[in-house]
Amino acid sequence: MTAPATVCSGIPVVDAYLDDGYDKVIGMSSRFAAAICCGLLRIQSELGVKGPVAEVGAFEGRFFIALAKSLHDGERALGIDVFEWPNAQVIDRFEANCERHHVPAEKRITWKADSNKMTAVELLAKVGGQKVRLIHVDGEHSQIALTKDLELATAVIGEGGVIVLDDMLHPGYPTLMVAVHAYLERHSDMTVLCIIDRESIFAATKFVLCQKTWFKKYEAALLDAYRDNVWPMGATFEPHWCLVLSLDTRLPPLE
Repeated sequence: MTAPATVCSGIPVVDAYLDDGYDKVIGMSSRFAAAICCGLLRIQSELGVKGPVAEVGAFEGRFFIALAKSLHDGERALGIDVFEWPNAQVIDRFEANCERHHVPAEKRITWKADSNKMTAVELLAKVGGQKVRLIHVDGEHSQIALTKDLELATAVIGEGGVIVLDDMLHPGYPTLMVAVHAYLERHSDMTVLCIIDRESIFAATKFVLCQKTWFKKYEAALLDAYRDNVWPMGATFEPHWCLVLSLDTRLPPLE
């Protein structure tokens, strides 16, 4: 069975942006993954998890805008990037895209900085000392950089917080998995909540990590919200098993 091509977050303003806006912002993030992650933010709100969100590697704002639109009044989104690639004007395009898609200045914080050189104290100060409920990590794609970003993310998420890792299982960055497995060995309180399957080689797979104490709550809510997108065989992290969410839920033929 192939799952429906259009997947929603369940947040009307987000889904409107995903349907008519997301692809107009330059970037490589998957629309499917954005819908699932914003749906997870909706689930968090229903479970009483509140607070800001953050993105490492905001680029021109495609994924960031979706996250920001998922927030309630009083919650803000922090966009972190060195804002140097492909040119110095990328920060201006980021700000313009946020304005164009109705993420007002009071709801967003733009931080031109290198995540590998900041401390958790500095990041938390940017969001008023509040712990972060979701952080999307899409920074420098090296094993060393991801290791640093994972430690930063772990230090700033609050109770019920999640870490979303971009470009996992990407053929261009095979050593990122080494960093993830080493991280899970160091942090026995964290686990993989789900894998969000790729749409293409550039709209690549994401891993969502959460605290083990929240795994069952989030798993049940994701199963309820995205049952049609669950790949039946799931994924094993030996011995931990987690959901795989995909646009293509077919099993391979056996003959």
